[in-house]
Amino acid sequence: MSLELSVVVLAAGMGTRMKSALPKVMHKVAGKPMVGHVIDTAAHLNATKAMVVVGPDMPDLIKTVAPHPTFEQTDRLGTAHAVLAARDGLSGLRGNVLVLYADSPLFTAETLARLVAAREENDHAVAVLGFRPEDPTGYGRLVTDQNGNLTAIVEDKECDDAQRQINFCNSGVMCFKAEDMIATLEAIDNANAKGEYYLTDAVEVAQKNGQSCVAVEVDEAETLGVNSRTQLAVAEAIVQNRLREAAMAEGATLVDPASVFLSSDTKLGRDVIVEPNVVFGPGVTVGDNVVIKAFSHLESCVVGEGADIGPYARLRPGAEIGAGARVGNFVEIKKAVVENGAKVNHLSYIGDARVGAKANIGAGTITCNYDGFRKQHTDIGAGAFIGSNSSLVAPVEIGDGAIVGAGSTVTGKVEADALTLTRAERIEKKGWAAKFREKMRELTGKK
Repeated sequence: MSLELSVVVLAAGMGTRMKSALPKVMHKVAGKPMVGHVIDTAAHLNATKAMVVVGPDMPDLIKTVAPHPTFEQTDRLGTAHAVLAARDGLSGLRGNVLVLYADSPLFTAETLARLVAAREENDHAVAVLGFRPEDPTGYGRLVTDQNGNLTAIVEDKECDDAQRQINFCNSGVMCFKAEDMIATLEAIDNANAKGEYYLTDAVEVAQKNGQSCVAVEVDEAETLGVNSRTQLAVAEAIVQNRLREAAMAEGATLVDPASVFLSSDTKLGRDVIVEPNVVFGPGVTVGDNVVIKAFSHLESCVVGEGADIGPYARLRPGAEIGAGARVGNFVEIKKAVVENGAKVNHLSYIGDARVGAKANIGAGTITCNYDGFRKQHTDIGAGAFIGSNSSLVAPVEIGDGAIVGAGSTVTGKVEADALTLTRAERIEKKGWAAKFREKMRELTGKK
């Protein structure tokens, strides 16, 4: 692939089978909208320009694909008509133009690079990706000559008996010679049952103009188009398997890969161990030698080298866990820094806070960070010890090395190396329990 490459992404479809108010291509696979996967693949191909064709009233989609330019297809009159909606963006382009579908997020950059290279090789007018399904019924057939050149794309209902035996089918993805593309598309008519302008007719137009076309074979798994929630789940499963395999190839251990769910941007260091039933939302970076135990959930957070997370831990957006730190079972961290070697071992909520290096947070400790109107900050110094079942009412500062006694409610600054206790004085009444039980037996008649 040596010539300039531009990409058109078709995203104007309504997606009625999804039964959703959200545009179909905005539904997520591995934490990212499908259209985002397609645009990212174009970026991996070093495309100099990527443009997106949208339908009317799709402001969220336009925002999602920014800064890439968008063009509106006001009337949905077929795929060729959709591409020509981007006529202003196509004008003057040179080299290759790749046409992709925003609801087909599984094509790899390697596959698309092969398609572009095949078009360039003999200066073909059009190159088409094809696949071989077990049952080709319903798919357009790719008809080739003895030299392997693509001579026609024939829709299933229009196939004769011989063509119906062909199992080489059209994926929809095409690469055009940029200099001829607009003229080729403008020559396509709508003389068909639906009265639409089909991109597949570009092959016939090129043939009439004496230009050659070529088909490139791809694995069927890459060609999946998502039109329903069921197909969305299939796409999710395929992408998850790719992500898991990539993570393990880079040195992470997934004890039970099928139960670990990654996002497209998850970054796992080497010698990370991920136990079963862990979910990584978008924006997670994990350093080397981290252990993430079962049933933990992480999103938009950073975990430092050698940290220990879980089981049943939740790291919410803005959590930063330092090297060698410990976040244990039933602990939630939100928008907080837990510095190197600090421990939050069990049953705690730490939000809008800093936990200093080697500090210890006892079981049941809560940072009370919200006053009903604003979030407030809690600062816990290095080496501080917070006793179990303590409430730290923000804004509050606990100095380095300070100790907070168990059961305390802290509302003011605690100096470094100080001890603070706010629990009520203990009262013991000897024999009271026996007298109480006797009284209740008399009242209730129970022995």
